[in-house]
Amino acid sequence: MTDEPEKSATADDEHADAASDHADAADEHADAAEEAGKAQGAENDTPQTLLGHLMELRSRLLKVVVAVLVVFVALAPFAKHIFSLAAAPLLIHLPEGTSMIATQPAAPFLTPFKLALLVAVFITIPYTLYQVWAFVAPGLYLREKRLAAPLLISSTVLFYSGIAFAYFVVFPLMFRFFTAVLPDGVEMMTDIGNYLDFMMALFMAFGLAFEVPVAIMLMVWSGFVKPEALAAKRAYVLLGAFVVGMLLTPPDFISQTLLAVPMYLLFEVGIFMAKRFVTEPREQAEMAGSDQRQ
Repeated sequence: MTDEPEKSATADDEHADAASDHADAADEHADAAEEAGKAQGAENDTPQTLLGHLMELRSRLLKVVVAVLVVFVALAPFAKHIFSLAAAPLLIHLPEGTSMIATQPAAPFLTPFKLALLVAVFITIPYTLYQVWAFVAPGLYLREKRLAAPLLISSTVLFYSGIAFAYFVVFPLMFRFFTAVLPDGVEMMTDIGNYLDFMMALFMAFGLAFEVPVAIMLMVWSGFVKPEALAAKRAYVLLGAFVVGMLLTPPDFISQTLLAVPMYLLFEVGIFMAKRFVTEPREQAEMAGSDQRQ
């Protein structure tokens, strides 16, 4: 009687393996059919189809612009509050009796609206990526589509995470350090326009730095490098992270370290994710599909 459950479990495993093999075979056949269709479409390409692609690209770019403008119009009445929220990490650490200043006549009016426009661009990043995805998806294989969707979602989340890390962690530590080393006889009175440029530069730096796992997975998937080769270069990557932190952040050790350490940790995350989820490079998948058709 004890042999019957074991045989049943073995049979279930065999059925599961067979189902997995059938699914992989179906994916390979679907990729082969898609590639054959693309090859036939490429042979039939005409200037008219090229014009159609350009018109579609124009349409999707207009949708992105309209989305940004709609969000900007919604945020415009709250432009001053948004700037006050963005300047809070600096205002908290300013010495008593000091404040931010505006050195240009129109800066008090234009700077908050400029920030509102940039916030609108950041908010619409998921919609922008969706439009990019909708434009390039017809030219991708089935396996590429399955990999691209998680990458788009993770890249958006990581970009927002980088901005949040800069605002909630880096800014308070950095501004506390700046005010602590203020020389005697010098008052810290930051111009609002310069602060906005400084803040957006750091937001972009940390947002892009947090995209390291996505970049690693794309490099491995494209066959440009293997995870093992990246793992063997850990010491150089750590040094490179501090060099990037030196170039993208103000000349202080705190902000450089706060950018370099997360970059290296995300590098390790990218290697782990590439080993786990990228089964074979894109070139090998295409060669396998072409061999199957032959």
